Amino acid sequence: MRKMLLAVVVGGLFTSSSVWALSPTIQVNELPQLTQEPQHAVASKRVTGLYTRSHYHRFDLNDAFSEQIFNRYLKQLDFRRNVLTQADINSFMPYENQFDNMMKSGDLAPAYKMYDLVQKRRYQRFEYALSLLNKDKPMDFAVKGDKYQFDREDAAWPKNEAELNELWRQRVKYDALNLKMTGKTWPEIVNILDKRYNNAIKRLSQTKSEDVFQGVMNAFSRSVEPHTSYLSPRNAERFQMEMNLSLEGIGAVLQADDDYTVIKSMVKGGPAEKSEKLSPEDKIVGVGQEGEEIVDVIGWRLDDVVELIKGPKDSTVTLEILPEKGGANAKTFKVTIKRDKIRLEDRAATSKVVEPKEGQYAGQKIGVIQIPGFYMNLTKDVEKELAKLEADKVDGVIIDLRRNGGGALTEATLLTGLFIDKGPVVQIRDANGRISQNSDHDGKSLYKGPLVVMVDRYSASASEIFAAALQDYDRAVIVGESTFGKGTVQQHKSLGRIYDMYDKDLGHVQYTIAKFYRINGGSTQIKGVTPDIPFPSALEVGEYGEAEEDNALPWDKIAKAKYNELFEITPALVSKLDNEHKQRIKNNVEFGYIADDIEYFKAHHDDKSVSLVESERVTKQDDEDKKELERTNERLQAQGLKPVKSLDDVDDKMEAPDPYLDEAVLITLDLAHMDQIAHKKTK
Repeated sequence: MRKMLLAVVVGGLFTSSSVWALSPTIQVNELPQLTQEPQHAVASKRVTGLYTRSHYHRFDLNDAFSEQIFNRYLKQLDFRRNVLTQADINSFMPYENQFDNMMKSGDLAPAYKMYDLVQKRRYQRFEYALSLLNKDKPMDFAVKGDKYQFDREDAAWPKNEAELNELWRQRVKYDALNLKMTGKTWPEIVNILDKRYNNAIKRLSQTKSEDVFQGVMNAFSRSVEPHTSYLSPRNAERFQMEMNLSLEGIGAVLQADDDYTVIKSMVKGGPAEKSEKLSPEDKIVGVGQEGEEIVDVIGWRLDDVVELIKGPKDSTVTLEILPEKGGANAKTFKVTIKRDKIRLEDRAATSKVVEPKEGQYAGQKIGVIQIPGFYMNLTKDVEKELAKLEADKVDGVIIDLRRNGGGALTEATLLTGLFIDKGPVVQIRDANGRISQNSDHDGKSLYKGPLVVMVDRYSASASEIFAAALQDYDRAVIVGESTFGKGTVQQHKSLGRIYDMYDKDLGHVQYTIAKFYRINGGSTQIKGVTPDIPFPSALEVGEYGEAEEDNALPWDKIAKAKYNELFEITPALVSKLDNEHKQRIKNNVEFGYIADDIEYFKAHHDDKSVSLVESERVTKQDDEDKKELERTNERLQAQGLKPVKSLDDVDDKMEAPDPYLDEAVLITLDLAHMDQIAHKKTK
């Protein structure tokens, strides 16, 4: 183990003692001195010209806008406000009003100077973190009141190094306690954190000029609008694969979030989704190859984590996951996934028939069509699924758009056309104010029966267009959560190459060129689609999605399109359906669990710190496990199965309940029943 001499102040006297502590394997003078490359000046000017000429959001690139870029760049550099001091921030202030000129001229030297200082400060923080680790002196996890402040996004900048040291003492102790709670011994904890912090330092030494440039350009892009971004040549290739940062092998979309690799979404039918153990916002903290130990990947570059997870078809990879559910007190778990080729058919729309086993609708059938995304030829696939369901003589159909992030606008229009005879589906306004419409013209609908559309807060873009159109036509009942609120259209464009003395790709940009509007005139931007029958949700409208962005394009409205409402879904009908729904979930066990979880979430939603007292964390974890075990046994007993003594005894193949879908089925049957009564009255 590396030896380090620590200075200690005792009673005002300066003494020193030699202890076995850790230190970096790479010296601070080995960090690269990064400067922009010649092509970056050209790329910066092209990006600036493109945004100022062609972006939907017209903006003035002036000193006020420069401050926005500066603040976003600073947030990128020190998101948790635990690397820089107030003095460092003060040293950056002369650059605050220079970013507009930097973008126009292409001279980004000040941004590189800021990055260079942050690199040194980050090195110093990891150096200090290592100095706190000693194999022969375990940390004391019984200090009452000791906490780790994990959320510092809005905190004041530390005044001095002493405040930084305290923040990092908390962080190292938090990292160590998390490992201790997984059963690691103190020497094992020290070894893991030694590797983790030295790997972080190693990655600092591997930073390239392109990384800095991408950071600056994205601070600029995101200041214009949240869905505008710059992609370096290295990342642009991934964008062409339909999903940005898509992982070939397990079917998951990953993003870097501070020190963590976060699962943003999963391909329907892909290996990750089929595992039924992963959820969006879960963090990947470790990766293990078949027959090998799990490698800690906290603090790794996203590219490096991707390389670990990718692999040949039919090989396996084990992921150690820190689940989003449970917040700062969450316990990690492992999941082994067999890699596979992500095929188009895995992502296609699928259908199934659901029959309630008891109650007034026992034995009746509802067809459920799950649509993972609006891919090309989606509508043809849905036509086939509808034909199967009608052959099964279903009493109604549910279109499940949960976690559907959108896709091809043309497919949203064509899909809507399966359920209406003809008419406009969406209105689009471009950057010059011109309004056009996408419409269904065939004069026929494929399915005329009872229709329910399920949405949640992850349903976005084309999903919102489809749901909004059917709501405006009064053709379907929309159930679930308010949707994401993405009502903008992006274009992907190459910045080209330069050939003067060298051949360089300048990267790509994605920028907003238009805005979506419902046929009733309102935008889907910010507000999304509000369900006719809202399901219980932990989040209020505006607590997720586009509404969270401080510079999202505003909601507005244009003139209503000319269309004929079908009046199939009247306010009186919705009121009846909603009353039935509310009465039903009052005594539903699963919705009781959901209510408890919502109450817990709201009570802890604003927590910014977590206890560093082991006994408190263990008690909290035991309580969570006890609650989950009680729920599991109640479900097993309801199915006539024997209860289990431990969560470890639960069969991995046990199907997780989907109370929202079960309730949507009953709402659809209510709708079908009311339709039948209405038809009898008209006869």
